[in-house]
Amino acid sequence: MLNMDFSQRIVIDTNLMEWLPSPSGGVRRKPLEREAAESGHTTSVVEYTAQAKFPTHPHPLGEEIFVLDGVFSDETGDFPAGSYIRNPPASQHAPFSRQGCRIFVKLNQFNKRDSQQVNINTQTAPWLDGIGGLKVMPLHAFKDSSIQGARHEHTALVKWPAGELFQPHQHVGGEEIYVISGEFRDENGCYPAGSWIRSPHQSMHCPYVNEDTIILVKTGHLALV
Repeated sequence: MLNMDFSQRIVIDTNLMEWLPSPSGGVRRKPLEREAAESGHTTSVVEYTAQAKFPTHPHPLGEEIFVLDGVFSDETGDFPAGSYIRNPPASQHAPFSRQGCRIFVKLNQFNKRDSQQVNINTQTAPWLDGIGGLKVMPLHAFKDSSIQGARHEHTALVKWPAGELFQPHQHVGGEEIYVISGEFRDENGCYPAGSWIRSPHQSMHCPYVNEDTIILVKTGHLALV
């Protein structure tokens, strides 16, 4: 297992990691959290070289992808940089890339009732006004209505203008951030593009930026430990 203690805060600059081979030639990855070698809960940055293919594989508890650069493809279509994709539990596909690509991918982390298929091109989708100078692009939200007191899981892109300071806040159900561009900051450090930050339930911080920054952020999905 790798980084599967969700009570711990984890910060990784993926730019400093070595690429590791996958079972498919031309596909490399940088594992961030992993339950088992080739199955279970997994979060990674994955690189496809030009013409690389991955065999058909199932997603028992779903797959979530953000295309960082290049064009990611499968039998359903082509997904350029900025695409956000959710393939629901029990789905499967055979991904490939003609020109090469890099993706941020989370496997087998869905609630089994979360069956929504999502495909959003964030390069063309509208931004909404957020708190202060922030702009927000909601990507997904889910709450299991069968569970009393269940938490809301939210995923969004957030655009920070240079010099923006956000209010101190607590993460109920945790927070996970991947820095898409710019540099994200808080009282604990500075996080350049390519950084992955996982903060546990009830953690707190006061984030800010000195330069224009875009982050992919997910909240409410981590264990209440």
